[in-house]
This record gives sequence, C-alpha cells and structure tokens, in this order.
Amino acid sequence: MVRLHPSVMLGRATVLAATLCATGIAGLAARDVAHAGESVRAERFMVAAAHPLATEAGLAILRQGGSAIDAMVTVQLTLNLVEPQSSGIGGGAFLVYYDADEAALTTLDGRETAPMAATPALFLDDAGEPLRFFDAVIGGRSVGTPGTLRLLEVAHRRWGHLAWADLVAPAITLADEGFLVGQRLHDALAADLDRLGKDPTARAHFYTEDGAPRPVGSRLVNPVFADTLRQIGAHGSAPFYEGAIGAAVVDAVQSHPTNPGLLTTEDLSAYAVKERPPVCVAYRAYQVCGMGPPSSGALTVGQMLGLLSGFDLGGMVPNALGTVHLLAEVGKIAFADRGLYMADSDFVDIPVQGLVDPLYIAGRAGLIDTTSALPTPVPAGTPPWNETRQRAPDESLELPSTSHFSIVDVDGNVVSITTTIESRFGARLMVGGFLLNNELTDFSFRPERDGKPVANRVEPGKRPRSSMSPTIVLDAAEQPVLAVGSPGGSRIIGYVTRTLVAVLDWNMDIQDAIDLPHVINRNGTTDLEAGTPLADLQTTLEALGHTVRVRALTSGLHGIRITPGGLVGGADPRREGMASGD
Repeated sequence: MVRLHPSVMLGRATVLAATLCATGIAGLAARDVAHAGESVRAERFMVAAAHPLATEAGLAILRQGGSAIDAMVTVQLTLNLVEPQSSGIGGGAFLVYYDADEAALTTLDGRETAPMAATPALFLDDAGEPLRFFDAVIGGRSVGTPGTLRLLEVAHRRWGHLAWADLVAPAITLADEGFLVGQRLHDALAADLDRLGKDPTARAHFYTEDGAPRPVGSRLVNPVFADTLRQIGAHGSAPFYEGAIGAAVVDAVQSHPTNPGLLTTEDLSAYAVKERPPVCVAYRAYQVCGMGPPSSGALTVGQMLGLLSGFDLGGMVPNALGTVHLLAEVGKIAFADRGLYMADSDFVDIPVQGLVDPLYIAGRAGLIDTTSALPTPVPAGTPPWNETRQRAPDESLELPSTSHFSIVDVDGNVVSITTTIESRFGARLMVGGFLLNNELTDFSFRPERDGKPVANRVEPGKRPRSSMSPTIVLDAAEQPVLAVGSPGGSRIIGYVTRTLVAVLDWNMDIQDAIDLPHVINRNGTTDLEAGTPLADLQTTLEALGHTVRVRALTSGLHGIRITPGGLVGGADPRREGMASGD
C-alpha cells in the first residue's frame, strides 16, 4: 500500500477521534482511528465525504431506509455547515446518478448562472483590460445565481424516499448545537483573514473578538444557518428562490460597498436545474461516465483516457518516470482542446462527439513521444465538426476549493456529486449563515482576443465552464463499479484521471489509488506533488523537456468501488474526509 504524508495521517486520525467523540459517536471514532488511511469495506451501503460528521449524517439517513439521494441532501447541508469554505447552498453542483431500478444514468446540472444583466465586459476595467483576479472575486460582482439547493430538491422529488424535512433536520440540530473546529478549517480561516475578514458577518462568525481564527477544538455554532434551514425544511427551496432568504442574498450582492454585483430576485426565481446527456467514453472494458458541458470534466477526462488507451499502462509502474511523463503529455493535449472548445453548450456549439472520436484521439496521440516532452502550449486540434467560426483560447483561472462525495445505498443506487462555491470561502460574502459563490470568475475575463470570441466568455444567463468531474464507471454489463470525484480547480481532471487509471488499469485498492502522488500538466508546467516520490523525478523530467514545478496538490478524492464482495470506500488523506458504511 502506498502511504503518503504520515504526519498528516496521524493528525487526521486524532482530529477525527476528537470530533466524533465530542458528538457522541465514540464507536465510529475508534473504528476510524484504527483504520485511518485504509480502505473501508461494507456490505449494504456506504458514504465517502469530506468531513466525518457529513459521512455519519448520510449514514444515519441510509440506516433509516433513505435512498442515496436522501443521504445526498443531508450530506450536502452538513458540509455547508462543517466545511463552509468549499460548498453549500450559496453555490452550485453537478450530480451523476445511477438509478438501479431503471438501470439508467442521469446527470443533473445545478451550475450557477450569470445574471441576466451581465455582459461580456463584466470583468474588464474602464480601460478594457481584465481585472486582477481577487479584485473581481471579493464582493457581489462574482456571485452567480446559486443552483445547489434547487438541485437537491429536484433530485429528491424524483428519487427520494424520506420526507424532505427529515433530511434537513440533522443539519439544523448540528447548526444549533455546534461542532468542533478542525485543523483544516482553522488553517483556511487563518490564511484568509485579509479577505474573508473584511465581511463583517463572516468575521463575527469565523473569528474571535480579537480577530483570530476560531481555534482548533472550539465549538462553532451557527444559529442563523439553523433558522435558514428551518425555512427550507418547512417550505423547500421556495424561501431561497422566491422569498426572504433570496431577497437577503440579492441585497448582500447589490449593496456590497466596493464591488457590487448584478444578481436580482428575478434571476433567482428563473433558475432551473437542467438534465443533460451524460458523457460516456469507452476505456478498456468499461464506460467512464460524467457530466457534459458546461463541465469540461467528463470530456477532458475522456480525452486523457482515450490518449492513454493505446499504451500498455497495465505493464507500467505507477510512479515510474515513463508513467509520469505519459500522464503529463496527455494532459497537455487534452487541456489544449478544453481551452478552445468547451463552455456552456446552451450558448456555444461544442464538438462533443468529435473531441472523443477514436480516430481524432488516435491522431492526437500520435503527438506523444515517450522520450521527449511536447513544448507548451500545445495547440488545440481540429476535431470532426461542422463549425467554421474561429475562436480564441480561454485564460480563466479556477482555484482549488470545492468538495466531492460518493454514496451507494442498499438498493444499488449510486450518487457521485461535486459541489462548490468556487474559491475558498467563495465571494467572501456571508448571508443567512452561509457563504455566496464567486463562480462567475470561472468565465474568461477577456471575452475575445484578436477579434476572435472566447467560448467561455460572460453572457447573460450562461453557466461558466467547470472542471468538476463527478464520475461513475460502468462495466461491460452496464452495472456501476466505481463512483469517484475530487475538488481541486482545473486540476480535478488530472486527479480523477490518475485515480481511474490506478483502479481500472492497475486494479488498485480504491484507497491506494486515492493515495497515489499527483502529476498533472494543464498545457503548461508539469506539476508534481511535493513531499512524495514524484518530486524526485524533477531533474529527469526536465531532461526530457518538461518545465517542472513541485508543489502541494491538495485533492479531495472520495470514492466507492462496487465489487461482487461488497463496497470498498476511500477518502483522501490530504483532507479530513472519511468513508464508512454498514
């Protein structure tokens, strides 16, 4: 078993034990400490999420006879409370869902939308130049119409078993009673004081009177969020999209003192979750399925897997030079196409089939030399397509926040959902006890270059391109065998691809696959995870022509493998998550 960051693993086990014992879940705490960093096995159902309290909340719903979708609602609302920096009802999400009764895969798009008053010049200054990133992020300008809560409601109406109010209740109780601040939240608060601390509401909630981040082990209550949840529990999403909660959101966005935004109550009331066709790509004996545009995740993961399919990965060593070089090269090629072609398909024609066409992929794979690195940036290819208009490549920046969780219920239904408020703490605006997203900064700040439009430019009602890659893998009999995904900005794509290769090509245990050190190239530098064996390859990779950067690559992979012998779950040791089941 590959073991990374032993000090992190020990710290994670200690924090989990303290957190769980403090909430009366001592048996689970003891079990998790005994197996911290190892895969978890279960026979009936399982949850793998980014915080132990969220995992346990989801399990409690499954134990009551709830479906995977029921558990999803409770897990998300709990994460909103205990991992507020990453996701919540102020943001958006993509759901990939396998319905065992129908033997069908559905993908729901709960991505945020640009306000109807937005224009392509939203992030340009008076001289027509792009704003600096955080000048755009902090405040109301970056806030898109949130979609997460409506996605939860739509999915529950279709596939839920338990009453909606019963799914909201656990998060209300936790918000009233509080939870213990962990190291990860404390560190995030400390690092963001100069930004998050500028919002008076957020400062009062997350920091002490003298301006220090809430200390590790202190109890953090959120009665304001509890009141918000009481309204949602009683009336569904209506108070958010058509009532007092939404009105407060709009007021916070429009009244920001230095960077007001354009969101209106009409934008909220018009918001709709969209069912999109899944994007499924054949890889070895499997179908790897995920979310299509406006997510670039499934297409870019699919391209990378297609480029890899001509190589005998099963005979390669995971951390060897040749393997790392190959993963970096396919990343360059796939991200070149991503930057030019991918955006919201409701606004831009996208060659979805062409980008994963086997002949096109084979031609692009011919660019790869196993003995030398392609110079970057690699130009985009020309997939089969009837579009003749020229486009300019995107330059948008996606920061590594977000959260992912996977659920399998007793009936074999599978949830793979990635959820976000974009960057850490989103727009740094807190209202109703939750944080608002800065998702609009996932659009290209520059709408055109050299007279050519950027596909991912701002347009009214448009959904910004995402890299979120919630994935479900089906076997030859079209039965689910794996659910996985990760946070991490545009690096999500590389994290998920490497995990898929580890499981499908190397037949690795899901936890071992998640533990593997990361390598990703997004058509620029080859990034290697610091503190891992891959960092030792820097010199030899540079000799092949790579520009190498060794850095922290903090994924948050959470996956469940479905086997004939039961469920096997894994949680990323780089964060504080946990997989558990019965």
